[in-house]
Amino acid sequence: MENNNTGIATSPVGWKSNHSHSHHHLESQSHKIHRHNDMLPSTSILLIIIPIIIIILLIAISLLIVMLKRIQSAKDNGISSKSRSVINNSNCMFIAHSTINIHSSPEVKGGCLHGGSSGRMPQPKLRGVQVFTYKELEMSTDKFSEANVIGNGGYGVVYKGVLTDGTVAAIKVLQREGKQWERSFRLEVDLLSRLHSPYLVELLGYCADQQHRLLIFDYMPNGSLQQHLHSPQKQSKNSLNWGVRLRIALDCARALEYMHEHTTPSVIHRDFKCSNVLLDQDFRAKVSDFGLAKIGSDKINGLISTRVLGTTGYLAPEYASTGKLTTKSDVYSYGVVLLELLTGRVPIDTKRPPGEHVLVSWALPRLTNREKVVEMVDPTLEGQYTKKDLIQVAAIAAMCVQTEADYRPLMTDVVQSLIPLVKTYSSSCPSNSFRCNQTVSPRS
Repeated sequence: MENNNTGIATSPVGWKSNHSHSHHHLESQSHKIHRHNDMLPSTSILLIIIPIIIIILLIAISLLIVMLKRIQSAKDNGISSKSRSVINNSNCMFIAHSTINIHSSPEVKGGCLHGGSSGRMPQPKLRGVQVFTYKELEMSTDKFSEANVIGNGGYGVVYKGVLTDGTVAAIKVLQREGKQWERSFRLEVDLLSRLHSPYLVELLGYCADQQHRLLIFDYMPNGSLQQHLHSPQKQSKNSLNWGVRLRIALDCARALEYMHEHTTPSVIHRDFKCSNVLLDQDFRAKVSDFGLAKIGSDKINGLISTRVLGTTGYLAPEYASTGKLTTKSDVYSYGVVLLELLTGRVPIDTKRPPGEHVLVSWALPRLTNREKVVEMVDPTLEGQYTKKDLIQVAAIAAMCVQTEADYRPLMTDVVQSLIPLVKTYSSSCPSNSFRCNQTVSPRS
């Protein structure tokens, strides 16, 4: 009986213990279920968001790749058809663009000239650059007759010719002189097909027929400035009076201003000199010969390291000694030409007395001396100028040929300084022809 009572007595205790354990187990399971249910939304959201983010990234990368390919394709193919002129001749195509490729020139392949494009340049006036065959040009010059020769130099020979449409043209036959010869041809076609200014000689066309390389320009009936300033006949026929010289100086300044400050990137002529200034029927000047030109950097007056090329007597000191080229190098060359207009002397003349061989070194100390500056004026002018104008022109020349490039002015400043002088002479000259021979004794 005791055992039974004991068993009965202990039985509820055991039941309670088991029940308590079961209850705790259930609570633990319930907490786990709740935690699992709490975690489920976060996990589901992540599982949805992560693939979406991955897809968006892939789409963005794909779009970026497509855009980069289109940009590269645009660089390779040039600008739109509105700003190009395509001429096809014997399966040879030349594309004239309105932009400049900084890093390359057109390539000549199999006798055909192809243009490249990159960089930025103002839109050109739409006029096609024609492609000529060698036979066509041979006919236009009477088989390159010596009677039609109008110029001769290290670059080759220039002939006067009449094109099939009746246009009178200057046809330059380039001599074969290795890589520089080929580069000069390509560069001149490339630049002049894009640069359009009334102060630059106009390129009418070119010929890249087999081994022949010819350039066809607008004909300039009064030849080069050098012919008028330095030819033996200048003493007997003074075609350049003071007014004409002022106008030529202004035209040249405007040409360089356009190249330096109105194109991006700037263009440095690198061989600006008297023989590269051509005169039309009204003695208005145009700058020619861009075979040695250099595309400048996008920075103002940015330095370019390059091989020293050009003509002795016109080279800026820093360029001649270091090969560092800037737009201020052209300013120096312009100053030399201005001195030639002022004095009638050539840049280097070993026939002169000692101390007068180099024009710049001889003229520089005299340009700022009011008395000595009169003594250095070209005698063929015969006093047809005012002393006031002379002093102003001398001051401009002195600034342009400064040894330190930083002291030289911008071509815009030169233009603005010359405009009043030209206007003053224009108002005193009938019909603004600049050809009047008004005699004015030097006066202050």
